[in-house]
Amino acid sequence: MTRPTYAPSQPQSALSKVPEATAVFWIAKILATTVGETGGDALSMTLGLGYAVATLVFLAFFAVTLTLQVRSDRYQPAIYWAVVVATTTVGTTMSDFLDRTVALGYVSSSALLLLAVLLVLASWYAVTGRIEYQHIVRSRDEVFYWLTIVVSNTLGTALGDFAATSAGLGFERGALVFAALLALVALAWRVTRRVPASVLFWAAYVLTRPLGATLGDTLTKPYAEGGLALARIPASLTILGVLAAVVALQWRHARGTRHASAS
Repeated sequence: MTRPTYAPSQPQSALSKVPEATAVFWIAKILATTVGETGGDALSMTLGLGYAVATLVFLAFFAVTLTLQVRSDRYQPAIYWAVVVATTTVGTTMSDFLDRTVALGYVSSSALLLLAVLLVLASWYAVTGRIEYQHIVRSRDEVFYWLTIVVSNTLGTALGDFAATSAGLGFERGALVFAALLALVALAWRVTRRVPASVLFWAAYVLTRPLGATLGDTLTKPYAEGGLALARIPASLTILGVLAAVVALQWRHARGTRHASAS
């Protein structure tokens, strides 16, 4: 699902610090959001740290990985996807903290976080004159890129919980609903040029988070709650292993493409 639209003012000779939005990218993103859900719950619930402490732990992990990402001069698969996983775990615990500890509830927190995503994107456009998603080179774009991801992943967690709990869909039907919405965005990506590519990309990015959240809950929640009752820590490690394999495949393909074009 690649539809590049680069602003003329950007230095296109510079190497982007993020991967292309291909089908493999979206598979990796869904895996990252799923492990973010199971991993966040593993730390906050299975290990009993609670939402506030777990959020601080994942914020520290996010700070370390983001520092490595910002200091790199090109796309580094291991670092990039480590930051994405960090944002999904932070998003899980932050959303749970707002929903349950602060007691905002799923509806209020979802509305508040949706507004936050729109404000970040509007600020991005106001400051740079564009909203990027694929060719991230300049530091201002990178700041907005990761800020959008953190907020959108937090929103996605709240939306997943809202669909499964407040709307009464349950985890499996909630996952089907978000998968269907994601398919509609993909269809729009293919058949229309009226909607800006960046808008469709970020819409898909938001939707992959509740999809991953409901998939993660389907795997690990008890049978009585509609889940498969898999242990959170082994499930998280298994999904993380699959994610690593997919990222390695993406990296090998990208390297092979670069070598072929160079020759």
